[in-house]
Amino acid sequence: MTSPLVRVHSLTTRVEAPVEEVFEWHRRPGAIHRLMPPWMPGEVRVEATDLADGTAVLSLGRGVDWVARHDPEAYEAPHLFTDRLASLRPLSWTHRHEFAASGDATLVTDRIETNVLGKMVDRMLGYRHAQLAADLAAHHRTYAAGKALTVAVTGSHGTVGRALVPFLTTGGHRVLRLVRHAPTGADERRWDPAAPAPDLLDGVDAVVHLAGASIAGRFTEAHKAAIRDSRIEPTRRLAVAAARGGVRTFVSASAIGIYGADRGAEVLSETSSRGGGFLADVVDDWEAASRVDGPRVVNVRTGIVQTPAGGALRLQRPLFAAGLGGPLGSGEQWLSWIGIDDLVDIYHRAILDPGLEGPVNAVAPEPVTGRVYARTLAHVLRRPALLPTPAFGPRLLLGKEGADEMALASQRVEPAALGADHEFRHPSLEAALRHVLGR
Repeated sequence: MTSPLVRVHSLTTRVEAPVEEVFEWHRRPGAIHRLMPPWMPGEVRVEATDLADGTAVLSLGRGVDWVARHDPEAYEAPHLFTDRLASLRPLSWTHRHEFAASGDATLVTDRIETNVLGKMVDRMLGYRHAQLAADLAAHHRTYAAGKALTVAVTGSHGTVGRALVPFLTTGGHRVLRLVRHAPTGADERRWDPAAPAPDLLDGVDAVVHLAGASIAGRFTEAHKAAIRDSRIEPTRRLAVAAARGGVRTFVSASAIGIYGADRGAEVLSETSSRGGGFLADVVDDWEAASRVDGPRVVNVRTGIVQTPAGGALRLQRPLFAAGLGGPLGSGEQWLSWIGIDDLVDIYHRAILDPGLEGPVNAVAPEPVTGRVYARTLAHVLRRPALLPTPAFGPRLLLGKEGADEMALASQRVEPAALGADHEFRHPSLEAALRHVLGR
């Protein structure tokens, strides 16, 4: 009999994929990463290797672990698996994952019995189901159907890499992480940016190059040198290694900073002229370094990524949640943003779609002004946005050059190269923020 302190939370969603495929998605490496909401505390330390009797461990910080053990007595492939909390008494948690065929689709039901606060559990379930349905839909895109590749990824532990790698592995692709330390598993290869090994990319179909020093910070000469030196020559050498190794596709991170810091309300596409300034110079040289004969090359010019797991939103969310947020500077500058999962989809398409080549603006189709961004974020968090930050604030922190090129930049960018038929998960800012913030 259920304890009066324990509540049952349940959600059922129809997912447009066969039940065997949906179950197999959950069995693949990366599933727990894709389903863990970015606003929740903790990170995955150990991923269960078997849904029948494996164990997953989430680190909640300060030496506290959430240990979830799968129950072999409540397992029936492809219709059911169950995990139970085996730590943190007196908390209780039993999670049944149920899958029922409904024609060519699947009815996915998550049923959780727990004494954990209900609002958080319900938000988590809503996120998980939306993420599962959207990920499976992305893997069914025309350019992706039936393809399973070996993809080498640099920067796999950064904000984008932590989202992209599990998306690829749950889709059936093999990912090789190119790391600078000694490899710790079969999915890692040691990469020396100054001199890539001749066999580094053996057996690799595509390379995704995400590595580079963070742009965030005060624009001192040392910081600017780190930004540049971590991008230009490492990219050139890796691209040459890809060409020599017969890699078919080379996808490199890039940035909308190539358009310059102050383009006002001018609508910018991939064919627009480059702008001036430090970041425009770096991005221009960065993209040039990736262009080699042989592979199809895609440069993903990324806008302001929306996820509480990193970047600007990670810094802004606590301020806005406390009611201390507001627009930066005048609030009239244009901000071209993109949700983290839409960015993952663009990288996915860049890897697999032979029709995509050259610079690609990775931005949502609806850019906003800084004032609208602040108002929307505050609305999603149910807080006021009454405290604008004068321009001298960012300039104190970042220096004039850093503030003008990042925090106060105005870039109204459109994703023209993706085409009008590209499917965005969250084309509007409010929808994107509600998803990544669980609101």
